[in-house]
Amino acid sequence: MKDVILRLKRVGGQLEGLIRMIEREEECVQIITQFQAAKEALDNTFSLILQRNLKECMSHDDSKSVEKILKLITKH
Repeated sequence: MKDVILRLKRVGGQLEGLIRMIEREEECVQIITQFQAAKEALDNTFSLILQRNLKECMSHDDSKSVEKILKLITKH
């Protein structure tokens, strides 16, 4: 999980940078670009966590946990 923590710390840094950009009223295109980069990094980390958890549940034949995970990710 160290890799996940590092990824989340990087996303945190991206968000801090995004906040500074907004506070300085930088160009909209730069803000949106930074926002999309942070969102993509967070989405990639989420996918990694999801994949690991599903593999773990499936290796233990834990269908209840798989169902819970599926409900969480399909929740709108």
